[in-house]
Amino acid sequence: MLLAGVLETLLPGVHRIVAPNPGVLTGPGTNTYLLGSTQITVLDPGPDMPEHIAAIEAGIAQLGGELVRIVTTHTHPDHSPATAALQARYTVPVIGAVIEDDGHQDTSFAPTSSLAHDDCFDVDGSVLRAIHTPGHVGNHFCFLHEATGTVFTGDHIMQGSTVVIIPPAGDMADYIASLRLLLDYPLSYLAPGHGTLIDTPVKEVEHLIAHRQSREDKVHAALLQVKKGDLDDLVALVYQDVDAAIHPIAKLSLWAHLLKLEKESLAQQSNGQWELVS
Repeated sequence: MLLAGVLETLLPGVHRIVAPNPGVLTGPGTNTYLLGSTQITVLDPGPDMPEHIAAIEAGIAQLGGELVRIVTTHTHPDHSPATAALQARYTVPVIGAVIEDDGHQDTSFAPTSSLAHDDCFDVDGSVLRAIHTPGHVGNHFCFLHEATGTVFTGDHIMQGSTVVIIPPAGDMADYIASLRLLLDYPLSYLAPGHGTLIDTPVKEVEHLIAHRQSREDKVHAALLQVKKGDLDDLVALVYQDVDAAIHPIAKLSLWAHLLKLEKESLAQQSNGQWELVS
């Protein structure tokens, strides 16, 4: 069971604090990671909640180290807003990527350094490597802690639930390609932005790729059945296995699947009505 506000050591040099923001999209809460023990990197400060910021400050003090940087996987409101308060308190570099606001971004996020694929940072003598993983959103990065083989996945992979892809900032084709990219790295653990440590990383990534392909097959089958339909027509068929209360959220990922098929010239739309390309 994950307890909010408690500093937990998961692996050598890898510590976690869970924010008190549980919910449908956040699971037990957003995970903030403290990396290192002397020269500390905070990864995903989380929501701007005073009690969570206080827990991060207490965690840094408990480790007896010095905060040297803040890095973010992306700028959704449950991952980056606490950055500003920590930056003001510690005056440290903030590293992350920004994109145009689509109504779902943390507009308060102001990095002091941009972030690019394969950027590397020293964390107590270990390399922390940035891996650009667009899909959930275009500015999403995972980070590989090379000493432990741990990939911090933000919202690219969430333990126990499927990531929502919200177009246009989210892209299903990019998401699946980014999952495959992770298989090119030496993986020992996945440390998600929501949920517990995953110690079968290759199996998990391969499962997610297969799951997305299975869902795409259902989209194709639904279009064959209805011939032409909008998102409301299709979601009930494609997500029959999902509680109808979740269908408004599922429609976002359905839209992303349809846009992927359109990009591949397998489906087309007109006035919100989708059909297969004959």
